[in-house]
Amino acid sequence: MDQNNNDHSGNNGISRQDFLKTSGTLAAGFTILPSSIVSGIGGKAPSDKLNIAGIGVGGIGRGNLNSMSSENIVALCDVDWDYAANTFNDFPDAQKFKDFRRMFDDMGDDIDAVVVATPDHTHYVAAAEAMRRGKHVFVQKPLTHSVYESRKLTEIARETGVVTQMGNQGNSADGIRKICEWIWNGEIGEVEEVHAWTNRPIWPQGLERPTETPSTPPTLDWDLFVGPAPWRPYHPSYTPWNWRAWWDYGTGALGDMGCHIIDPVFKALQLGAPGTIEGSSTQINTESAPRAEKVIYQFPRRPGKGNIEMPPVEFTWYDGGLMPERPDGIPDGKTMGDNGGGAMFVGSKGTLICSTYALDPYIIGRENDPPKVSKQFRRIPDAMEGGHEMDWVRACKEPEGDRTMPSSNFEYAGPLTEVVLMGNLAVRLQDLKRTLQWDGENMEITNIGKDDEISVVSSDQFEVVDGDPKFETSYDTINAQEAARSYIKRSYRKGWNY
Repeated sequence: MDQNNNDHSGNNGISRQDFLKTSGTLAAGFTILPSSIVSGIGGKAPSDKLNIAGIGVGGIGRGNLNSMSSENIVALCDVDWDYAANTFNDFPDAQKFKDFRRMFDDMGDDIDAVVVATPDHTHYVAAAEAMRRGKHVFVQKPLTHSVYESRKLTEIARETGVVTQMGNQGNSADGIRKICEWIWNGEIGEVEEVHAWTNRPIWPQGLERPTETPSTPPTLDWDLFVGPAPWRPYHPSYTPWNWRAWWDYGTGALGDMGCHIIDPVFKALQLGAPGTIEGSSTQINTESAPRAEKVIYQFPRRPGKGNIEMPPVEFTWYDGGLMPERPDGIPDGKTMGDNGGGAMFVGSKGTLICSTYALDPYIIGRENDPPKVSKQFRRIPDAMEGGHEMDWVRACKEPEGDRTMPSSNFEYAGPLTEVVLMGNLAVRLQDLKRTLQWDGENMEITNIGKDDEISVVSSDQFEVVDGDPKFETSYDTINAQEAARSYIKRSYRKGWNY
């Protein structure tokens, strides 16, 4: 199906805004009742629906949109129409596009809000375009591909006043609220040590760039997939789904799960920017995230909260099968967290453990006697089954001067994502063999000299010749200061702008 044959206006050339203006003129002399009166308090009139567009709809975006299916899904944009076919079938009346810029040009007046669920490297360009056009945005995690993009997207949200939400659904669930309320009430005392881990990657990582150049599938616009990243030929190891492994497109296991699993740590301990970061991993190369890694963040003292102080805290992240030591008191054979990962808060009075998405928190020794504390947060029904998305929809419909923002709005999600992505900085710069000093305000590592260099594997080959192992490992020598700046704020390919 050729997108050029579609009627992208969606209403025979009359925009939604023009229709509403015309309707208002025709209705002069009549009383227009608010939807709360038409449909009942807390209800919704039939006309009180958002017009939502999806960008990147072949993967998790499909689930996000189906969670919002009570609204009008008016446009679907994906660079791969074969991968997105199931979503197209879900919403057959929606207009279809490959280029989100074309979608906004053709249908901008008919779109209220946008879901962005593309690969990480195009989150920023899609979301920034939508927000600057006054559209509310729901953006999958991680919010962006780089620290600078997270900072910038947070600023754009503040400037435009649109409703924002990142797709870390655990942030709306009951578990993270309990963790905060328990910790702030002093149930485990002051926390100076935290660990978090994931079973990811569950896709190949530590990969070298393919040398084959197969033909591009006819349903895929490869140039649009590459977007602002450096150009390279198509290969099926990049998309669909496997893009997470590649530095140019994804952010590895840490980027994939950090915004879920670090979320309760960041929120409960009221973290901001760390003072230092240090990373180690399995072999790191120029193309792909490592198979396993460990990152140590040191956070300075923060203002107290509730009944506790917030002393300096050391936070350690693990992925690829690495995990922290089992704490005292946990029964033999019991999984820490769940099979996907978890987090552990070590306090002066006790240890709290939760599963992925901050689910099922408990304090060791108090599994059958959880704290009974007052609730400090509103609860969001069915947060893990679409409530997170619908809480964003709710906020989009509320008047700007009387709006309760969703909990993972960009004022929160932006700084959280910065912390997550800084772990990748530490891992990629580990050959400096030092703890990195971080200036959060200026987004700069301050203890890298202008002549410092890192040596990074570019190719690693192994074979057995006449019964003996033969290794051929090549390295690229890179100026560390320039590398750090490019990791924090990457240069965009021609035709794409911040």
